Amino acid sequence: MLSINVGPLALPLGQALLLIAFIVALIVGAMVGRKSRIAIAGPLSDIFLAAMLAARIGFVIRYFEHYQSDILGIIDIRDGGFDMLAGLVGALVILGWKLWRHPAIRVPLGSAAAAGLLTWGTVSLLIILMEGQSREVPESSFAQLDSSPVTLSQVADGKPMVVNLWASWCPPCIREMPVLDEARKDNPDITFVFVNQGEQPETIVRFLNQHNLTLDNVLTDIRSSLGRTTGSHALPTTLFYDAQGRQVNAHLGELSAASLAHNLERFD
Repeated sequence: MLSINVGPLALPLGQALLLIAFIVALIVGAMVGRKSRIAIAGPLSDIFLAAMLAARIGFVIRYFEHYQSDILGIIDIRDGGFDMLAGLVGALVILGWKLWRHPAIRVPLGSAAAAGLLTWGTVSLLIILMEGQSREVPESSFAQLDSSPVTLSQVADGKPMVVNLWASWCPPCIREMPVLDEARKDNPDITFVFVNQGEQPETIVRFLNQHNLTLDNVLTDIRSSLGRTTGSHALPTTLFYDAQGRQVNAHLGELSAASLAHNLERFD
């Protein structure tokens, strides 16, 4: 499962887990602080925002070379570029500072932070354990633009593989396509596959010609079965498989050059 539906929105699983952990922390903090009438929603929000800011700064520093030609991209968090370790350090620093400066909130805030961290870590571990045995390359058959059938394993041909789920009506898909195309040219040892969701070959060819894209391995998935099989409920989605056909990562939403470079490091 790559995403969770919240009404008409599809949240990436990682973001949904953070939101759930934050809500659990708020509930625990409110329960512990109720007797002494201590509100910790404000301090918790400060910690959460500090963690997100630190995670973004850490990611940008790590991949700054990819932002040099697009400085405004630093503040465009749609690429999902966050460094987990930097975020955790940022959260712990602000948590420690607040516990030191405000003794009255130590018990409820400490309890809330511990509950949130435990929730996030436990659920993340359970999901990894449950999905670890089933995250292999789907054996479904798709079609090339000439209508000939092919499977993803056949296209990969023993190489690591990046599988992009996209559609021509999807603005983020269009924005990230040049990034994927450039990475495809720079990484000949990795197979890039572009699986269109729900459109006819004529529409796909017209789109490629309109945007001057000469992509290899463009496949059609008329029934959008790959999204359902992999648990993705939104586009674009990009899946990363190693040379043994095991899924090593997934990205829901638009990729930037930096976030794509981060995901490709899984193949090193």
